[in-house]
Amino acid sequence: MSTTSLTSCKQTLDLSPKRFGELKDNSGIAGDADALRARMEEDGYLLLRGLLNRDEVLAARGEVFSRLAEVGEVDTRYPVMEGISSGHSRRKELDDPGLFWKSVCEGPKLRRVTHAGAMMGFHKHFLGGQPRCFDYLWLRVVPVGHSTGCHYDVVYMGRGTRRLYTTWTPYGDISRADGTLMILEKSHQIEELLNDYAQIDVDKTPNRGGWFSTHPPEVAERFDRRWLTTDFRAGDILVFGMHTMHCSIDNASPVQRLRLSSDTRYQLASEPVDERWIGPNPLAHGRGYGEKR
Repeated sequence: MSTTSLTSCKQTLDLSPKRFGELKDNSGIAGDADALRARMEEDGYLLLRGLLNRDEVLAARGEVFSRLAEVGEVDTRYPVMEGISSGHSRRKELDDPGLFWKSVCEGPKLRRVTHAGAMMGFHKHFLGGQPRCFDYLWLRVVPVGHSTGCHYDVVYMGRGTRRLYTTWTPYGDISRADGTLMILEKSHQIEELLNDYAQIDVDKTPNRGGWFSTHPPEVAERFDRRWLTTDFRAGDILVFGMHTMHCSIDNASPVQRLRLSSDTRYQLASEPVDERWIGPNPLAHGRGYGEKR
């Protein structure tokens, strides 16, 4: 699919230079913690190319897709690593679908990427102290035609420190047409959002919902901002703060490839933590890993 035509939440994106652009690569300052913090303050995100071991990231991809093949979600007529959707699932036939999903999210190869090694080393460097990663892991297996609406993360996990950061990790090479994440440029500085939408706690106002909008082009126009994205490779990460508006492009893979990524959250271990997301069985929004995905 050509980047002359992209959609998000089934809305056609304005790809003009005024409304769409490229994420800034911060790999050149990866070794300078002060510069990274200054860039985060300025832009609300950090794109770091090749920070993770590519082989470990791809091993995690294979682990996840092998588990999904067990329940028929990955088409085994193709190599499992390709992650081609079968279009159906036997997951609901399991005795405990939530327990199955929890086991996938706690796979050792996946956790080696998210909770050890270069990932934890980077966050210790960036945060300036011992990091803590939420035990709950948001694993995204996105089929063709699906995406994520526009939102701040603070509305979902705002009960601990506000110095909490999301890291979006692609497990494989993901082009825009496969449904990459987008950042709304300097959205962490929009007072209207900070004073209203950012004050929501979705578990205290459940009827409100967490997404700010399902119309990304309208959001860009309203706040006179660009949506920023890029093509990702396995080993890249995108880090952003709790008040950075983001969403994703619709997966339009011509071969029905599932887009595989994870969202993990990091903070200083010494600071208050949102207890919904920690422990061996995180409460999450009330149903742990059993909640509908």
